[in-house]
Amino acid sequence: MAEAKKMRSEASTSGSGGGNEGRPESVVVDVGRRKSSCGYCKSGARTSISHGLWAHSLTVDDYQALLDRGWRRAGCFLYKPDMEKTCCPSYTIRLKANDFVPSKEQGRVSRRMKRFLDGTLDAKETNKLTDEVHTSESIENNQDTIASAMDTSVIVCKETDKSEEIIRFLSDKIDDAVQLCLKIGKFSSDIHMPKPSVKKVPPAKKKMKAENSEELTFSSNIAFQVAATLKRSEKDVELSPKTIAENLTSSIESCGLTVRACNGHINFYSAINQTDSVEIQRGVKPNNVRQLKKNSEGHQNQRRRLEIRLKKSDFDDEEYSLYRKYQLIVHNDTPDRVSESSYKRFLVDTPLVHVPPSGDHAVPPCGFGSFHQQYVVDGKLIAVGVVDILPKCLSSKYLFWDPDFAFLSLGKYSALEEIKWVSQSQLHCPSLQFYYLGYYIHSCSKMRYKAAYRPSELLCPLRFQWVRYDIAKPLLDRRKYVVLSDYATLQDGEPFPLDVGVSQMDEQHNEFAQEASNDVMVNEDEMEFDSDCSDDESDSEASLALEGVNPDNVLIGVRGARLRYKELRHAFEPDQRKFIESQLQRYVRVVGTELSEQMAYSLR
Repeated sequence: MAEAKKMRSEASTSGSGGGNEGRPESVVVDVGRRKSSCGYCKSGARTSISHGLWAHSLTVDDYQALLDRGWRRAGCFLYKPDMEKTCCPSYTIRLKANDFVPSKEQGRVSRRMKRFLDGTLDAKETNKLTDEVHTSESIENNQDTIASAMDTSVIVCKETDKSEEIIRFLSDKIDDAVQLCLKIGKFSSDIHMPKPSVKKVPPAKKKMKAENSEELTFSSNIAFQVAATLKRSEKDVELSPKTIAENLTSSIESCGLTVRACNGHINFYSAINQTDSVEIQRGVKPNNVRQLKKNSEGHQNQRRRLEIRLKKSDFDDEEYSLYRKYQLIVHNDTPDRVSESSYKRFLVDTPLVHVPPSGDHAVPPCGFGSFHQQYVVDGKLIAVGVVDILPKCLSSKYLFWDPDFAFLSLGKYSALEEIKWVSQSQLHCPSLQFYYLGYYIHSCSKMRYKAAYRPSELLCPLRFQWVRYDIAKPLLDRRKYVVLSDYATLQDGEPFPLDVGVSQMDEQHNEFAQEASNDVMVNEDEMEFDSDCSDDESDSEASLALEGVNPDNVLIGVRGARLRYKELRHAFEPDQRKFIESQLQRYVRVVGTELSEQMAYSLR
């Protein structure tokens, strides 16, 4: 697109816009409907973008209004999906920061970071985690169990008074194995699995020895529960408890006890000389316990310092190096897709006009605009969050992080910090109340993690009303595209319509899945013009939708002047007038009447 390249050269990365008498204003160019390959489902399908705008400059108030109509930005390019035609309908999702209630998993993420900073969780000891969390479907629960074990270094439990602690530990080990089997496809991944339970074997049954030197100590019947769950799912999965137990047993990591499958049960055996005390260390044999305990003492005083720095969007060599490393390792991008120019277009360039802080509690101390939030540990940059701070919200755009620190779940941790920032900023700017997580895509399992930040709400794609997620979820379980405002009355406590099916969503995936980026990279050079939306349409649904849309008051930018279209109509020939008015009608429909009258529509 030559036009887009020309626009880039004209757009300022600082977002400084020129208006009459120095006042900031929004100036946009309509680039029509576009098609591009889907960045979420990777199915090869073509996802239709309902409309595209190129912004030379954009006020934070206007961008806030666009967000609340389902728009997003990638650099200076603004886009809004065609929800009825795209393969992955994308709903704007937000939550009110002061109402946020962290889940148990989110609490564990915060505690893990605290242990890391205190020196009780060493990154070197968690290297084996990084390979698992480089994929978007890594097992977060497995991370946390390992982190917990490393926090204490060694769990030494006397069988007489700490068996419950061992039971919890072994339950977590089995749950890790269940999640691993889901991940590698041994079980259907869209089924909510039961939580494992482990029981201490009564003394009378301890005589059941596998070998002369071992005795049965703990046992779990989880395989029978999983088999029943698979049978109820009606997915034609015929796995016996015996087969399931064998699969799980082979997936359980070393825990200091011998693990065997026996007729559908998962049994844990201990050596006879361990009957008085059971020593469990992840991945380490019991005879190494004393040495590990000694080594762990050396980590206690290795405290680290985390700095979170908020800076205006600008190119930074260190940030770009981190971004390149992240894209190549985590997303397996090719070097040509992570060039310096593509990075600038996607995450540095911004049309937003920066608003400096004020003393009247209308603007936060950092001002409004586009920012990069750096996470720095002992002087080393480990993550960067790209955000827009607007009059009503902090809009999270993208996060990239050092793959060496994947065990810290930096995507989840940064989201918690951004929510906290919004809450704290209300002291300086009461209007700033919401945290926008970008697009929520219910049909894409990798994007469902956003619903774990509760209580959230989704934007109706037709009437632009906010509807609680708990109302929207069962509707989206049934259909990809839903006019959510049709069911807005359910927020007042009315029952669901009888024809709305409520299917199970994989809540465990929401809780444990590794976070994905809020936005995919939108490369306007790779987009195609959507021929299904040609300008000479007359009988199509799109043309019918434009009936009654009056373009008279659209603000037009012509050679630095700002005029209403009704003041310019006479300057065009009839054929030109028909073409321009069809464009303006479509523009009014997608941005709304109010914005069309205050953003300057640039005639190219």
